[in-house]
Amino acid sequence: MFSGKTMTKLLKMLPFALLLAACQPGAPAKSALEPLQVVSSAGTHAFQVEIADDDQEREVGLMNRDTLAEGQGMLFLFPDARERAFWMKNTHIPLDIIYISKSGEVISIQKNTLPMNETPLHSFGPAVAVLEINGGQADVLGIKQGDRITHRFFEGKGPMPQ
Repeated sequence: MFSGKTMTKLLKMLPFALLLAACQPGAPAKSALEPLQVVSSAGTHAFQVEIADDDQEREVGLMNRDTLAEGQGMLFLFPDARERAFWMKNTHIPLDIIYISKSGEVISIQKNTLPMNETPLHSFGPAVAVLEINGGQADVLGIKQGDRITHRFFEGKGPMPQ
């Protein structure tokens, strides 16, 4: 047991210990989910997405996850529009990879990708963002090239990635 004075000192130090622990390197914390919509001729489809907008987050993406909840995804944001290629290295779940122009238009979709495959999957056009959703969802929801993505990033309401 601690004396009253010792306990008081420990309690005063607790916030600093918690702050120090939070700053320690380790697995990056999950981003808060943000709303995103895909507007297609088949309707408007709402998703909640994690944002990957720095090099480390974009590199890790959805690797080493065994599930992706229905209606969720990850939106990768880049500082410039150019030809992109993603792969499925260390990715355990099939994904639909949706490449997006700076105006929010779907450029192309790599559908139902093969988990753990290291073959580059190209955008076939300049993309500034990439949306990953569960494999097969693009077909189920009728999402196709030319559809629109609405999110703060494409409306100029969000910061450009560093």
